[in-house]
This record gives sequence, structure tokens and C-alpha cells, in this order.
Amino acid sequence: MEDYLVRGVGEDGKFRVFAATTTHLVEEARKRHDTWPVTSAALGRSLTAGLLLGANLKGEDLITLRIFGDGPLGAIIVTANAAGEVRGYVQEPHTDLEHAAGGKLPVGAAVGKGVLYVTKDLGLKEPFTGSVELVSGEIGEDIAQYLLVSEQTPSAVALGVLVAPDGGVRASGGLIVQLFPGAEEEVLTLLEKSISQLTPVSTLVARGLPPEEIVAEAVGGLKVHYLERVPLSFKCRCSHERIGDILVAMGQQEIQKILQEQGQAEVRCHFCGRTHIFAAPELEAILKTASQRS
Repeated sequence: MEDYLVRGVGEDGKFRVFAATTTHLVEEARKRHDTWPVTSAALGRSLTAGLLLGANLKGEDLITLRIFGDGPLGAIIVTANAAGEVRGYVQEPHTDLEHAAGGKLPVGAAVGKGVLYVTKDLGLKEPFTGSVELVSGEIGEDIAQYLLVSEQTPSAVALGVLVAPDGGVRASGGLIVQLFPGAEEEVLTLLEKSISQLTPVSTLVARGLPPEEIVAEAVGGLKVHYLERVPLSFKCRCSHERIGDILVAMGQQEIQKILQEQGQAEVRCHFCGRTHIFAAPELEAILKTASQRS
């Protein structure tokens, strides 16, 4: 099943939903960063959350999630755009903790206590950043807290990643349900009951349910009108040319030092794990460009 996201509203206009299956892109992130199971789950949930929160982006808009916890996996950074492209990394990909009863991955313990920052770059003079303290480190609860505190939007958030015994990502997905102001008490009660009884999203994805069917499970039979269906992918915006520009910005002295001590430059992108190599002739051309700009 392909990775994609759907955005819809209840036919009565009382709520909206965002749902996504992200198995393939989370598996790609696992391979790129060589993450271990608990780290794969934490990063996968964060990648999915970034895509769900970014579902209302337009054009060149970007959203960035920064999760700074005091747990052993360190920081998690995720960036998503309006085209359904996401990239991200975790500071300590080789983090492992003893699994809880039933094999549940201890994501909350791995993340720890700290702060979630959500930055939206909407093409204005300054990006907008909201922040909340982490509720549990489980990512889903923390995203719900951010939506309530920073955007005053009560939301139910479900995120899940199922990691296979061999360490590969077997299933991944997520869901956000938000009530519009003025929703009747009966709608609220029905949604709360249905969502509280919802099978874990990762289990639903593993069963082969697409986002639309996950939504149907979550909203308890209420009708949904879908507005958009967006294919999703793990995609980094780094390029050899962009990395070259960064090297130019380092200045003549630093580039000269790299040439003398190493003979070439190897720059690894944190987001995608790709290594860009600049041999001596290319570094010399970059040095020349830097000297012309100084």
C-alpha cells in the first residue's frame, strides 16, 4: 500500500480529519539513519506528525518539529512541506531500552522530559514558533497538547509505528481529529467514545487499512467528505550545489584549512544521511568564489 494522506471534514461541518499511512517513508528513514527499534518508532511518529500538521500548508510553506527531550535518544528534528515531502533525523539513532510488557516500545522513556517546538514558515518576514512542554514523550499526546495550548484546537491524535522482529518498519501511520467550534455535545460524545476504543493505528495499517478506512474506524460511522489526497515521501532538499554554497559561506580561512589538512571535504546531511564529497579541485574553485565575495 502506498503512503498517502487524506484531509476531510464531517458532512455536518462539525469536525475535520487528517489521516496518513507512512510505512514506506518511515522504513526509508530507518535505512538512511540506521535507527534501532525504539528510535525508529520515535522518528516514525514524528515524521507522520509533521505531515499531518502540515496538511494545510500551501506553496512553499514549511513546518518544522523540534523535540528536545532529556532522554537517551536526544533531539528529533522533522521538516515537512505542502507537497507531502518530509525529512528528519534523531540525534542518537542507536538508542535501545528494555521493551515494556507486550513488546511495547518505550518511546516516552527514550524521549524523556523536555519541550516540543513547532515552527511554521509561511513566507512571511518571520516564521511563527509555538512550544509546549512534553506531556509524555510519546509524541502523539505531545502533539495534542501543542494543538490545544498553542492553537486552541482540541484534538485527538493517534500515531503508531510497528517494528518487525528484524528491525524493519512493518507499518506506520497517524490520525488527527479536530472538532470545530459549536459542535453538538452528541457529536463530541460519539467521537470521544469511538476514538477511545480505536485499535492502534499501526495495527490497522498492518491489516491493510488505507487512511479512509482508518478514519471510518475513528469517527464511529459519521460521514466524511474528503477534500484532498496527497502522496507522501521521504525527500531531502539537500543538494551538492547547496552544500557548496554552505562551504563558500564558511570563508577563505576555513576552506584553506580543510584543503591543507584533509585535501577534500566530506559533508554529511543530518536529514537524509547522504554524504557529499568535494575533491581538491572543487574545493579550490569554492575557495576562489569565497575570496571573490570577501
